[in-house]
Amino acid sequence: MKLNGESLTLGDVVKISRGEVKVELDDSSRSAMHASREYIMGRVNQGEVIYGVNTGFGAFSSVSISQEQIVQLQKNLIRSHSMGVGEPFTKNETRAIMALRANALARGHSGIRTVVVEKILEFLNHDIIPVIPQQGSVGASGDLAPLSHLALAIIGEGEVWSDDGKPVPVAKVLKEKNKEPLTLEAKEGLSMINGCQVMTAVGLLHLNRARELAWLSDLAGAMSLEGLQGSRKAFDPLISATRPHPGEAKTARNILKFLGETSTIAESHKNCGKVQDAYSLRCMPAVHGAVKDALRSAIQTLEIEANSSTDNPLVFCENQKILSCGNFHGEPVAFALDFVAIAVSAMAAISECRIEKLINPAMSGLPAFLAPNGGLNSGHMIVQVAAAALVSENKILAHPASVDSIPTSADKEDHVSMGTIAARKFGKIVDNAENVVAMEILSATQALDMLAPLKPAGAVSEIHQKVRTVVPFAKEDRVFAKDVEKIRELIRNGSLVDILKSKGELEW
Repeated sequence: MKLNGESLTLGDVVKISRGEVKVELDDSSRSAMHASREYIMGRVNQGEVIYGVNTGFGAFSSVSISQEQIVQLQKNLIRSHSMGVGEPFTKNETRAIMALRANALARGHSGIRTVVVEKILEFLNHDIIPVIPQQGSVGASGDLAPLSHLALAIIGEGEVWSDDGKPVPVAKVLKEKNKEPLTLEAKEGLSMINGCQVMTAVGLLHLNRARELAWLSDLAGAMSLEGLQGSRKAFDPLISATRPHPGEAKTARNILKFLGETSTIAESHKNCGKVQDAYSLRCMPAVHGAVKDALRSAIQTLEIEANSSTDNPLVFCENQKILSCGNFHGEPVAFALDFVAIAVSAMAAISECRIEKLINPAMSGLPAFLAPNGGLNSGHMIVQVAAAALVSENKILAHPASVDSIPTSADKEDHVSMGTIAARKFGKIVDNAENVVAMEILSATQALDMLAPLKPAGAVSEIHQKVRTVVPFAKEDRVFAKDVEKIRELIRNGSLVDILKSKGELEW
């Protein structure tokens, strides 16, 4: 895969994060980078003072740096800014961060040598993955602290992941793999750390998970609809046509596709007296659809960001300009990730509502808490309680990170985005939502079995059978947390989504 700074997609980022492809710099980017480097150094050699090239940084921007001190300036910058704390990002997340940083620099507006990008990609392709702490970025002037830990490894002073998943000195790994660290020259230290690639990379990976979970929410809802002997009328395409939000029609089509043409369950209550279902069933197109629309918008925003120049200053050699700017500010990413945090929290909340309907005999017509021999067995009583806890936790996590700002760097950097916090807590919301959807699938499969000999059809039937290969029908109480863990693994490893894809194109 070639990076040119213009065409990286979510799918590309996912492949790179998993180590499925090798990455190299496109020839067009080499030319652009070389031209910008020649231009900016020409200006410096004429005696011009340029921020980040021969000056200090941030509030020290008025301090001039001599030519003899330029290399030391780069080291000092990276060392002093490597102030991340907390748990590190995963290797997959860090691979994505490295790819996005290289891609931004490949656009040729940073005035640095091509060797900088080539070294990042060399590390990436040889699985020399830096250890980057998650906390410490306020999301303006870019992700300074976490990107500094990336740069620290590139210059041979940080830590990377060993083959057995432990942090080790990068110098040890470079020696083992016969690789050399990079010596940064003028402006290259600042260019390595100025940008929103951490929040963007992490956000994109969580968005990919959320997109797959949106399909599985449609599936879980379809399973619950069958388990509750609900109506399919709410998914008629005539309804969506009267309110043309894209996600609404797509959700309705997904659910009808998953349900199949008909089933013995649907036929059994075709002429029953029930007029309409609860909102959590009837309103799935509206709610799930709005989630899909939010996800699609966020992916578009973050893909734009992944192919943007976020350095400061930026070099426009064809226009003969070097411009100080604020492209490193993470607000576009922060807003998008805060919005999808709210959306996925709502998706988990409506899933929990359906679990409550499944365990409530007044709503389901099934044994209370889906428990055979209720009283002796508690059934799925605490499955719903656990789901409620996760949904409530998501309400707290969904508070927007981007509404906060705090002045930094002696009030020079006085407004920040908190976008990396938005990305991190969005990941926690997706984690919680995965567990809630797994709980709904657990309860829905139990309900479907209780309707036997009536059976579901379509993907609902196939998913039911797949789940039953790892989680049997609960004839009596057991540790249901282990069941949820097994279903969540089916979500995480793609097994359930693969079944849905086999039924035809999934819409989102």
